[in-house]
Amino acid sequence: MELHDFFLALALVLLGARLLGETASRLGIPAVIGELAAGLILGPSLLGWVSSSAPLEILAEIGIILLLFEVGMNTDVYRLARTGTKPVFVAITGFVLPFAFGAGVSWYGFELPLMASLFIGGTLTATSIGITVRVLADLRQGSSDEAQIIIGAAVLDDILGVLALAFLYQFAIIGEVTPTSVGQVSLYIFMFVALAPVTAKLVAYVIDHYDRRSASPGLLVTMVVCLIMLFSYLAHLAGAPLILGGFAVGIAMGQRFRLRVAQHLRIPFSAAINRAMDAAPHLSEHLEDQIRPLIRVFTPVFFVMVGVSLDLRTVDWGSAFVWKLASTLLVIAIVGKCLAGYCIRENRMRQAVIGLAMVPRGEVGLIFTQVGLANGLLNTEAYAALLIVIALTTALPPFALKAIYARRHLKVAPGE
Repeated sequence: MELHDFFLALALVLLGARLLGETASRLGIPAVIGELAAGLILGPSLLGWVSSSAPLEILAEIGIILLLFEVGMNTDVYRLARTGTKPVFVAITGFVLPFAFGAGVSWYGFELPLMASLFIGGTLTATSIGITVRVLADLRQGSSDEAQIIIGAAVLDDILGVLALAFLYQFAIIGEVTPTSVGQVSLYIFMFVALAPVTAKLVAYVIDHYDRRSASPGLLVTMVVCLIMLFSYLAHLAGAPLILGGFAVGIAMGQRFRLRVAQHLRIPFSAAINRAMDAAPHLSEHLEDQIRPLIRVFTPVFFVMVGVSLDLRTVDWGSAFVWKLASTLLVIAIVGKCLAGYCIRENRMRQAVIGLAMVPRGEVGLIFTQVGLANGLLNTEAYAALLIVIALTTALPPFALKAIYARRHLKVAPGE
């Protein structure tokens, strides 16, 4: 892409996201739907003015990483811990059911090859945490009890999805998956998730120390963005999704993340560690004010590019096989995730919200389909059916969630 073409495409993406996002909000629709629609309109599905390219995909990736950083900052890890095993049950159920039924129906019902069926099942396990948290934020439910369960389950779903993709890809290329490779990747991801927030918190203490003494503005936000990118790179090295790097740094920078080292344990530098963990709350507030404009600029790029990636012209709308496969997979994709919400003990409204919030596939599902298509594991009909499923599972849940919350509001309002 020529530089001037990139500037024009970026201007169209930002303008389209702003106009349609604002229009959606004024109509009472989550803004993310407007941004996805902007991608469909600007992309190859309709006008063809914007296409997927490396520079735009990089900006989109930065947008989702910054969004997950913001989510991490607003996540109360202790409140999340108090949810206990609920996110684990939701994630595992939402992973196993769509995978098993999706792969089984594709293989037995539609007689697709085994690897194609496994990739289809893997695609249906995906949950787009970026779309999920954005919808909850648009509905002003980002700090609700159910949101904590959803965030935890979606992060676990992302990890399980990446592991499944890695193993399926290895099986497709090498022809086998060894227990050693499975254990190694799993261990690396677990260590990263456990150690990254603590390490980032210690680095945050150093950043805060020098920011107080900085002679020029901008040091805080510059160093934190560097930290986010570094931890995203480390997440990739560990075999984890890039977005977990931003999420880990966000948790570390949040006001609610505190750890204490008991003095009697005589751990080296324990006093310094405790000072780092007790970094002044002003750091989080100051950082939020500075980094929020960056998040508001880059995040819409991601959602527009999700729409751009959905080339609906590749769908053979006249193929009965495509529609039968798409309809069957759509039912499995929605029901499998919704049942995950009902596997835990919560009131009916929260169960419905949790299940629906896990439905959007978005970019995670697209990664599965693109890997399968690029390696010749999916034929064009299976790919087209999956595009239909991804598009509908991404677009429909925000409307359902909005309706559920609106209904709850009407029930609560008379008694207020």
